[in-house]
Amino acid sequence: MNLVVDVGNTRIKLAVYESNTLLELFVASKETLKECLENISKNHFIKHAIIASVAEIPNEISNYVENISTVIYLNPTTKIPFLNRYETPASLGVDRIALVAAAVSQFPNQNILVIDAGTCITYDIVSDKKEYFGGAISPGLEMRLKALHTFTNKLPLLPLKDEKISIGNNTKNSLYFGVINGVVAEIEGFITYFEKENKNLTVVLTGGDTIFLAKRLKNSIFANSNFLLEGLNSILEYNLKFKNE
Repeated sequence: MNLVVDVGNTRIKLAVYESNTLLELFVASKETLKECLENISKNHFIKHAIIASVAEIPNEISNYVENISTVIYLNPTTKIPFLNRYETPASLGVDRIALVAAAVSQFPNQNILVIDAGTCITYDIVSDKKEYFGGAISPGLEMRLKALHTFTNKLPLLPLKDEKISIGNNTKNSLYFGVINGVVAEIEGFITYFEKENKNLTVVLTGGDTIFLAKRLKNSIFANSNFLLEGLNSILEYNLKFKNE
């Protein structure tokens, strides 16, 4: 069995796979991580693991994988199932590497735009020849709300709220209306832009705000909140093939 670990800026996701089948998924905080790892040990025999981190890897994870036969700490030198044409590959985030790996694995021979809506919103484009060229990075929904509060004197700090607002008829609603519809317009604009450059473009939306945004977008998309985990597992399986040859 495979253990896939995604250490993000705000939470840690752990998934157990049998080949390409997801068996169990955990979303942990630093406080609940130990309990999640104990549950995994109790219920699954883990032989292989892959860890991707955009933050510091907790000691609990490092200690847990010490005795696992194959452990991959995803980095720019890891074998990947696509051609990386990013100008500075060493600076490419491991989260974006995993998303592109998922794209070429699940949508072979297609032009694909992967949109990851989380702390930041990333846009990544990969060709039908499995060539990755890059994309874009912009602030996520909550980051925009925090920025409006931080860099002004009077605007309040608001939590992200899943409510349909037709117009900003007060300060609070104006903030929600501006941020949410601004992000939706940005995403639809990027989709239109990349569709002009890439024939028959497939669009995948993932990340923590997937459900929130998917119902607000007019474009036809594939919404998959576990896309990054699936990409990590595909990279692990890809490397295991080399090991077994």
